[in-house]
Amino acid sequence: MTAAKPGFSTEDFRAALGMFATGVTIVTARAADGQLVGLTANSFNSVSLTPPLVLWSLARKAGTMPAFERGSHYAINILAADQRGLAEQFASKAPDRFAGVAWREGVCGAPLIEGAAAVFECFNRSRYEEGDHVIFVGEVERCAVAAGSTPLIFHGGRFFTELPL
Repeated sequence: MTAAKPGFSTEDFRAALGMFATGVTIVTARAADGQLVGLTANSFNSVSLTPPLVLWSLARKAGTMPAFERGSHYAINILAADQRGLAEQFASKAPDRFAGVAWREGVCGAPLIEGAAAVFECFNRSRYEEGDHVIFVGEVERCAVAAGSTPLIFHGGRFFTELPL
C-alpha cells in the first residue's frame, strides 16, 4: 500500500508546518579541508536518552551537504533569545557565515557558538534519505546548557523569545 497523493499545495503544507513552534539551532562542522560550515536549522529533535541521540535534517541540494555527509562530527547549537541576528546570518547565502561570530572549537573540531542556550557535540552516527532531505542522527558525546538562558523560538515565519499564554 502507498500513501494517497496530497490534496494540498506546497504552500499549504509549509503554512501548516509553521504552526509548530520550534527552537532555532545552528548546526556547525569543520569540512575535510578545514573550512568552517554552518547553517540555521529548526528541524531538530531528540531521539533517545540511552544512547543519547538527536536528529536534524538538511535539504539534499544544500551546499553544505558534502561537509555533513562526509564529516565524522558536528555540533548543534541551540540559540538563545538574543541570537536572532546569528540565526539570520547562518540562514543567508553569505560566503563566510562565521564572519564576526564568537565561537570556540569543540572537542572534535566542530565550532561551538558562544552564548548559545545549549550545545550538543555529536558523532555523525547515521543518515537517512527521505524526500528532498537527508535526516542526520547524531550520537551526543558532550552537551552543555547555559544556566538561566532563554531560547530563541520560531513560529509562523517569525522569531519570538516567548509565546504568550
